[in-house]
Amino acid sequence: MLSISNTTKAKLPRLAFSMLKKITDEILGSNYELSLAIVSAAHMKKLNSTHRGIEKTTDILSFPLSKTDGEMYICLSETKKESLKFDRTYENFLLFLFIHGCVHLKGFDHSSTMERIEAQFRKRFKI
Repeated sequence: MLSISNTTKAKLPRLAFSMLKKITDEILGSNYELSLAIVSAAHMKKLNSTHRGIEKTTDILSFPLSKTDGEMYICLSETKKESLKFDRTYENFLLFLFIHGCVHLKGFDHSSTMERIEAQFRKRFKI
């Protein structure tokens, strides 16, 4: 199950968000309960500081709560900025990040194994 809350005034891109449920089910399984919150840059900076000790905003944070439950936070303004650095469209980069966050929720840390798994899902979803 995927629940999405937008705590900002930012408009959510329809195309990207229509795929999130498919990606969630494919990577995490249909019984996984994922809460996705769209947050402001200030809120994201506070989360990043609290949980990672890094005093700056970031585009995405994922927190596994159990094997079948997790939370993900995405900052759309940061996502837009970062998409340019990776030469991707905003919607494409948003889906790219969502896959990244889901793979983290599966228990993987940054590594070549994680990159390989993400690449497989990006290929499957044409991202």
